[in-house]
Formats: sequence, C-alpha cells, structure tokens
Amino acid sequence: MADRKGTPHPLTEPGVWIERIGDRVFLRHVPALFLDRDGTINVDTDYPSDPAEIELRPQMLPAIAAANRVGIPVVVVTNQSGIARGYFGWSAFAAVNGRVLELLGDQGVSVDMVLACAYHEAGVGPLAVADHPMRKPNPGMLIEAGKRLDLDLQRSLIVGDKLADMRAGKRAGLAQGWLVDGEAAVQPGFAIRRLQDGDDVVGLITAIETLGRDYRS
Repeated sequence: MADRKGTPHPLTEPGVWIERIGDRVFLRHVPALFLDRDGTINVDTDYPSDPAEIELRPQMLPAIAAANRVGIPVVVVTNQSGIARGYFGWSAFAAVNGRVLELLGDQGVSVDMVLACAYHEAGVGPLAVADHPMRKPNPGMLIEAGKRLDLDLQRSLIVGDKLADMRAGKRAGLAQGWLVDGEAAVQPGFAIRRLQDGDDVVGLITAIETLGRDYRS
C-alpha cells in the first residue's frame, strides 16, 4: 500500500505499521521510552486525520529530550481504530504522523520507531479483528519493537493517557509507566506513576536519566 506520491507505507500486514525513524545506533539490550501518541505526545483531537490540526503537548518534550540525550530509544506505540472504522486511511495517518515528527524535530527532539495498530472489533473488512495481539492493551507492539531494537523490556518505561497503555506495558514485562492526567497505583509487578504537573515530569526525567546511567555502567 502506498500514499499519493507512490511511497510504500511500512505495513507488515494490513493493520500494522512499523517504521524505523532515522539511523541512530543503540547498544544491545538497551531500555526504551515507549510513548503513546494521541493524547500523550500531541493533543488528541478525536481520531486525528488533519496534519494542520496537530499540536504538541509540551510536557513530553523534556522527557523525549532526556531519552535522546542519554541514548535510549524513543518508540511510539499507537492504536488507530479510526483507520479500522473507515474514518481515514493509512495515507492520512502518514501525513499526521509526519507532522508530529516534524514538530518534534522543530523542538530539537526525535523518536526512533513508530508502530501503529489499526485493527478493531468495530472495523471494516480485514481490519475487523477483535483483540488483535498488536492492539493495546495487548503487548504486541512493544514486544515487536523489543525484537527489532534488541531492547531490555523489563527496564523500559511507558507513558500514555489511557489504562490500556499501562496494561500493555505490564503485559510486555515493563515494571512501571506514567499515566497522563491519571492517578498513581501500585499493582503486582507494575507501578503506575501519575503525570499531571511539573514535579511528575521531573520524576519521569529522573527515571529516564537513571536508566541511561545504569545500562551504560
């Protein structure tokens, strides 16, 4: 499948997008910073499909900058049920995602991989799949990124605005995640940290910097 310019989309199957961004080289078995996209990196405009409407959420910028600085991969994992429901296609996703990456670049930060899952039980045609392993809260996107980048998932972090993001992190073997505008909670084997104010962002940055020091030691 390709966009209007004829550029093939990086689809591994009809409902899964996996794109390596840039050419940064990482050490083996490095932890990663996993980020949801809509509602976490950018303002969620309810099935974002227009690049002109994309606006970054500034609180994530210092966290991404910290990961870039200490050499930890930044991996976007996003559910895209709007594609499954027929609201827009992969070309619109590509345009929106390109705008997100462009705006991040304008702020001097970058991501290293983008994974998207368009399967949903209310989907149309081949995208009508219930409980697909790649769709959060299932851990498939995180596990696939772990294989492709040789990640240490147990020491990796995830940030998202929904409990599905936290559940995906827990199921992938991560130990902790940050929930945007949510509340902290401790579950067996997984801790949810809140991400609401400046102090919470400082805590996230500290955790990222600690990972950077630990895996290099």
